[in-house]
Amino acid sequence: MLEESRAAGLSALAVGLGRSYGDSGLNLGQAAIDMSGLDRVLAFDPDTGVLRAQAGLSLGEIMRRMAPLGWFPATTPGTRFVTLGGAVANDVHGKNHHRAGTFGASVRRLGLLRSDLGEIEAAPGDETGLFEATIGGLGLTGIILWAEIQLVRIGGTKLESQSLAFSNCDEFLALARESEAGFEHTVAWVDCSARGSRLGRGVFTRSNWREDGVLAVHDDRQRLSLPADPPGFALNPITLPMINQGFYRLFTARLGKRIEPYASVLFPLDSISGWNRFYGKRGFYQYQCVTPMAAGAAPIAELLAAIAASGQGSFLVVLKTFGAKVSPGLMSFPMPGLTLAVDFSNKGEETLALLTRLDEIVAAAGGRLYPAKDGRMPRSMFEAGYPNLETFTGRIDPALSSSFWRRMHND
Repeated sequence: MLEESRAAGLSALAVGLGRSYGDSGLNLGQAAIDMSGLDRVLAFDPDTGVLRAQAGLSLGEIMRRMAPLGWFPATTPGTRFVTLGGAVANDVHGKNHHRAGTFGASVRRLGLLRSDLGEIEAAPGDETGLFEATIGGLGLTGIILWAEIQLVRIGGTKLESQSLAFSNCDEFLALARESEAGFEHTVAWVDCSARGSRLGRGVFTRSNWREDGVLAVHDDRQRLSLPADPPGFALNPITLPMINQGFYRLFTARLGKRIEPYASVLFPLDSISGWNRFYGKRGFYQYQCVTPMAAGAAPIAELLAAIAASGQGSFLVVLKTFGAKVSPGLMSFPMPGLTLAVDFSNKGEETLALLTRLDEIVAAAGGRLYPAKDGRMPRSMFEAGYPNLETFTGRIDPALSSSFWRRMHND
């Protein structure tokens, strides 16, 4: 793998199921190593929930095999179509960060292949520092061959959820704080088109696992599909507020309690194949930031005001909180604070100008952006947001690179 790419004068990057929205999972003009074939479970202890598996195994497959035994990944991102290696490399987070932290908090050991050290095993606190560098290390510290993770015990695979409406960002934050102690999963949908007295309105959902002993798993065959690419102008300053208004009415009509399978709560977009095609042939940028908890809800309100004024945005806007549990990863994205994720149809310079304005708001608040979902972050913002960058850079495998990493160094 690494030998062949180096012999050809190319850098390499291990790739999984391709769910990173930006260029951190790309190595354009160089070599990519497909890891999806390394998908075996190597060991599992049904008494402790410790699982060791190859890096190409998907989180969905881990759920399919382990949920019937009463075990589940401690942290899951918004899609189950992510490899174990990708979850480690991007130190993914979920709706339960305030409880479980990032995916890296559940990782116990890692197997790496490096061009300079060969095949090694990395553990927390070892002298190489490669365990900490690999978690959130964007696949640059070596090819992840396997990972050993701690699963969590569940008493059922359905969740009991409650949805509540909020009128602004301060109300969201109050709900989030109120829910932290009593609920495992929390997340909010936000109307990014709302202005004035409605700025920051949305619907907050909080969920807990049901302890009913029913251990059914998801079915990947039950997926809708977007039949065609809508025209690029489908989301515009006229249609976007109408669509968001429709979603607000839909969600508020479903306020209250309900019982749902985990796939509906944790991975709602996985039920729609090719949902990204809604943004048209030019694609989209996703902008995900985190601002410190000490700054309160004000930076998020300012971001939403700028988005609404621009007439850009989406009907898929997610607002969550990050808790205080620290990841072992040097380059982990979450910090205690509020995280906003918004999709923007790619309208060229118009969209890039808006994102630059959002950068200014995030930087002023002391926040940072998520490299796994980035396609245009300036190098200065990357350097300011990640204080361990210099230490991390010293642990990169010299044979590995990515389009993102080269962009950060050529900006």
